[in-house]
Amino acid sequence: MDGAEAWKGQKASGLRQAINLKSVSTGVVAALFGCSGPALIVIRAAEAGQLSSGQTVAWLFAIYFLGGLVSIGMALRYRQPICGAYSIPGAAILIAALGGLQFSEAVGAFIMSGAIVFILGVTGVIAKLMRWLPMPIVMAMIAGALIRFGIGAAEAIGADPIMAGAAALVFFLVARFVKAVPPVLAAGVVGFAVAMAMGLVKPAEVNIDFVMPVFTAPSFTLDAFFAISVPLAALVIGAENAQATGVLMAEGYKPPVNAMTITSGIGGMIAGALGGHNANIAGPMTAICSSPQAGDDPALRYGSTLVNGVLFCLFGLFAGGAVPFILALPKSLIVVVAGLAMIGVLLAAFQQAFNKSLGYQIGAFVALVVAMSKLSLLGISAPFWALVAGVVVSTLLKEGEPTR
Repeated sequence: MDGAEAWKGQKASGLRQAINLKSVSTGVVAALFGCSGPALIVIRAAEAGQLSSGQTVAWLFAIYFLGGLVSIGMALRYRQPICGAYSIPGAAILIAALGGLQFSEAVGAFIMSGAIVFILGVTGVIAKLMRWLPMPIVMAMIAGALIRFGIGAAEAIGADPIMAGAAALVFFLVARFVKAVPPVLAAGVVGFAVAMAMGLVKPAEVNIDFVMPVFTAPSFTLDAFFAISVPLAALVIGAENAQATGVLMAEGYKPPVNAMTITSGIGGMIAGALGGHNANIAGPMTAICSSPQAGDDPALRYGSTLVNGVLFCLFGLFAGGAVPFILALPKSLIVVVAGLAMIGVLLAAFQQAFNKSLGYQIGAFVALVVAMSKLSLLGISAPFWALVAGVVVSTLLKEGEPTR
């Protein structure tokens, strides 16, 4: 066997090891999270823009199918759990933005947004910025942005104490006593069984038909550029890529920042051409798939991203028929399982943010509380402003690494 064949054999062997019970269960959790509530936000934005069922299906196809391809491509290329999806806050701001614009203008703005992100990636600006940002401030932003998963899990137990409570209890019992079974898988299975027994799994009624996608020709206007392109590009960079990069760093990876940004830009332009608001590296799904729940060996956790990517592709292909079934699952079940999967990531982020030996403590605290808030300025959400606020405060206070 020559060197090339041996290398291919090692890759194939690693891929087989990466697809295991833990990675599969975590990938499924990430997909359920991304295909449930976020899909409903996209549908609501489509309704606000008075889109046809065909245009709505095209939107869902663009962001989910391309997002899935991004996951598969990045996982295979870099062997890291780098997930693709779309900006959930970006979909939320479109609920208001589409009310005053033609959808053709919005499609043009989606393409321009992807072009902005692509240019930032090609020039290497984002990679330089991430190297310059103090790590405690980045980790504090991650902790603040993702703490909503933990809070959401607690609130889900309050809303559905029997179902969500049973899922949480099983998660910790399995983590303590049954090492061979992924806790997140056990929690999901038990929670679903309880939900079925209680009659909580009900088909959702959504205003979308099982039709072929209808694509919309773009038109480019200055109003749409400032109303959609600029804030959407800022969200992709500041809320999605930054989160994903920080999460990967917290788990000990060395993420390819430029490649992630360029991929987000290309995905944004292609998704825009198909009628979707972007397909980019996604913070929340990357956080779930890079967590310890995806496997004890970080080098094999990319298997969860592959699973998530395949499920995203399937959801995009069959969006018209799949949406009601996904939305039939109780929201509390998805929220509590996703929150439990985030525990390891949150612990790592907090530990690195508030390690005195790393410095920048006040700046990190400011970044934490801003990221936890619902602050939104100029159409840009809290994670971006958390980084800005943390750096500004640390600069004003002349904070830095402690002298040794």
